[in-house]
Amino acid sequence: MRSRVWWGATAVVLGGLLVAGCGDGGGSGDGDTAGVGAKKPATGGYPVTVTDCAGAETTFSKAPERIVTSNASSLELLLRLGAGDKVLGTGFPPGRGTLPGELDARARKVKVLAQSVIPKEKLLGSGADVYIDTFASMNMGGGTGDAPTEEEYEAAGIKHIYLKSTACAARNKRALTELSAVEADITSLGAVTGTSAKAKELVDGMQEKVAAVQKAVGGTTEDERPTYFFFDYDAGTKQPTAVCGRQVANAVITLAGARNVFADCDGDYKQVGWEDVISRNPDWIQLGVRNRGSEAANEKAFDEARKWLESNSATKGLKAVKEDHFLRIGSEQTTIAGVENADTVQKIAKTLYPGKVG
Repeated sequence: MRSRVWWGATAVVLGGLLVAGCGDGGGSGDGDTAGVGAKKPATGGYPVTVTDCAGAETTFSKAPERIVTSNASSLELLLRLGAGDKVLGTGFPPGRGTLPGELDARARKVKVLAQSVIPKEKLLGSGADVYIDTFASMNMGGGTGDAPTEEEYEAAGIKHIYLKSTACAARNKRALTELSAVEADITSLGAVTGTSAKAKELVDGMQEKVAAVQKAVGGTTEDERPTYFFFDYDAGTKQPTAVCGRQVANAVITLAGARNVFADCDGDYKQVGWEDVISRNPDWIQLGVRNRGSEAANEKAFDEARKWLESNSATKGLKAVKEDHFLRIGSEQTTIAGVENADTVQKIAKTLYPGKVG
């Protein structure tokens, strides 16, 4: 697998959204710029060309008919776009009950090719005409055999493209402070799958929610913004895992009017020590547990995370713990790029700024 390569966004105005190719995806203006991201006829339709960060182009003359997704995040985006019937298989499937509403039932109909990374031979023999890869920079192929080479994808008739908002997170040069990379992925997927109208609807909805929050709290000065720690309870409690500035969660937290206490750490994730959390003494802590598939199971997990913080000698003295400043918001909608990132911005802002955010 090519390391740190991502799927370029559509370099065309689609419903008012101009998506630049190979940018950093976080509005920093300092991303990699290895060529134009994607090209599309001025009249719309096909061909659609997407590029990776090396400038290599992949052109679609029509909408793909047989899609394989690397994990639940790319599958969910396709389901939301109305292209889920084109997905013939996925790796890392969503757990039962973890996707909202009817998306969950539709996801259950998609064949599971692997519970984790799809083995090389199974992927190449899947019959797919496109593989949407979320793990370009994550070295996710370990333990399952070598990932296919680009030549092997081509020989199997599979176009290999990427979701940049996740696959390229670690290579961003500056902290992510907006959701433009996520919106670009949705716009590009819409162009490739022939669902641009739905993509525009999803992006417009996200932007409307974030704009409402920004109107209410965007003028808050940096020193007035509360500090915020995303507690990844399921990643382990012995040594906390911080979400750094290049992770999409940093954009979510920033847009909600808070300050991520680990925005300055390098990369997207980093293991830190509890002494680091104590020294930053956050005003608020998000109990970032992963979706258990039911409201009751989720509430139980939130309770467990809170009780651990309240009883642990290293954390019970934290300001947020003593003041009962906890947010019960799931991990996936905060740390995995998708439509629900905008909903999470709203949820955080409503808690931190009661009365200001509707």
